[in-house]
Amino acid sequence: MVADPFKIEIPESRLGDLMRRLRAVNWPSDLENEDWGYGVNGAYLRELVDYWTGDFDWRAQERAMNAWPHYRTRIDDHPIHFLHAKGVGPKPIPLVLTHGWPWTFWDFHEVIGPLSDPAAHGGDPADAFDVVVPSLPGFIFSTPLPRPGQNWWRTADLWVQLMRDVLGYERFVAHGGDWGALVTMQLGHAHAASVQGIHLCNAFPMPVFDGPRPWSLSEAASNVAAGDMEAVTQWERRFAAHVAVHVLGSQTLAYAMHDSPVGLMAWMLERRRSWGDCGDDVESRFSKEFLCTTMGLFWLTDSFVSSARYYREAAAHQWKPSHDRMPAIEVPTGISLFRHDLPPGPLDWSEQYYNRTLFKVHESGGHFAAKEEPRAVIEDIRETFRPLR
Repeated sequence: MVADPFKIEIPESRLGDLMRRLRAVNWPSDLENEDWGYGVNGAYLRELVDYWTGDFDWRAQERAMNAWPHYRTRIDDHPIHFLHAKGVGPKPIPLVLTHGWPWTFWDFHEVIGPLSDPAAHGGDPADAFDVVVPSLPGFIFSTPLPRPGQNWWRTADLWVQLMRDVLGYERFVAHGGDWGALVTMQLGHAHAASVQGIHLCNAFPMPVFDGPRPWSLSEAASNVAAGDMEAVTQWERRFAAHVAVHVLGSQTLAYAMHDSPVGLMAWMLERRRSWGDCGDDVESRFSKEFLCTTMGLFWLTDSFVSSARYYREAAAHQWKPSHDRMPAIEVPTGISLFRHDLPPGPLDWSEQYYNRTLFKVHESGGHFAAKEEPRAVIEDIRETFRPLR
């Protein structure tokens, strides 16, 4: 398998169409919604759209992304985009970073440099990694999908082929959050011959989005005592509408999001604000520039529809364990959790479920750990994998 160099270069006609749509929004009323109690606040969304059509510079973002080497390849007929930053140090080890939804590969942009060239960022060159950041199948430039059925555990199979057959790495380490955590867990569970160790920013037993109510995250919270289920319900409210619609009606939702960049922005903005450790200020974690870049990547690549279907595919194709041993994930595993993202209940089950070599709970940060707390993620990745060098 070969990988071809790839440059991010959105046609001017697409950018012009985006601006036209942003300037012709049919705005709904937003009565008494200053606290975002009904959903995204209209005044802030208008402010963000004004920035998108005014001060925001897409071409500057392209230049920043293109400062890193990008490639595209085909694996099992799937187009796969990835960023590949070679390590600068005496013995870099290969590391694949996997994002989630509504993330993109660019959520990792603040950790790529320190992980690949630690000395240039005040670190030890002995901690260098060859950093590989793919776009999940159906996301951004890993499009279009050739057929349905691609989900998190099948993505793990693609990543082994990417790392081994495309890039020539016989063994590697892996990190992920959100969907990326599940992909990474499957790498550690089913591909221990290729994976030396993993690091996670979410911890839960496999599978999720399976069973009779795949849209209910509390189904996966079986470790929580019955007395804590009210707390689980309150926590789940942050995710319930999102997961239910993506599992049960992703195509229906996509007609609006594919046509309206403001609709797409509102849908993703609410998740950033609610899931991130933002308090009442989304820009305390995510700048307007970053938000517009993220939403632009989804809209300009027409990838909302296939990215949202990732949930349906998880529910429709049942995960089967590769072995029944405990720990279920036998490779050395580092776990970094962030207080705002934690479900209620004990986490002692994780000590038996994983070959746990690092476990930390950070008081600051939420669901988008690599973007919200990049320094913590960098240090925990280094600490997890240092003994494996």
